[in-house]
Amino acid sequence: MPLTNPWLAGPTPDGVLSREVLEERILNLLSTQNLAVVATVNRDGSPSATPVRYYSSGFEIFYTSWDASVKSRNLRRDPRVSAGIVVPYVGLASSRGAQLFGTARTLAPGDAGEYWEAFRWQSDYAERGRSVDEPPSDPLTVITPSRILYTDHWLRRTGHAPRQTWRPSPDQR
Repeated sequence: MPLTNPWLAGPTPDGVLSREVLEERILNLLSTQNLAVVATVNRDGSPSATPVRYYSSGFEIFYTSWDASVKSRNLRRDPRVSAGIVVPYVGLASSRGAQLFGTARTLAPGDAGEYWEAFRWQSDYAERGRSVDEPPSDPLTVITPSRILYTDHWLRRTGHAPRQTWRPSPDQR
């Protein structure tokens, strides 16, 4: 049987992408996907993971959630959060995604400013039969990453490690 992706065989490369290229790849991923699994910390320290539809602005992702939800209650008590974003997987060559590690903050609709401008809430409202003339009343949760682990096995083709780590520069904090 022929080896369809011979560059996947052998040792894993260890090349590091330039910051500029890594940031472009992460921004592309965040902008072209819309489903994240958000993990929060339960009161007893165990994890709670929930899929959410998100939008992004820069390296931050944000989503709406009821104040009474488990993830919202968990974040009020402990703002540490992790979010996983993956591209549909059809084999190792297509393995691509990111893990965001950081903190979350929940903003009231009146305090969410530019985030609401980037959030396409009108499609949600239309889907639910609600008027698109009425602004949202749900809080918006914003995840600000302190580290992103980007995975892309296609990078192996160019001698780069399939996992790359991003941290904000001082001017991005």
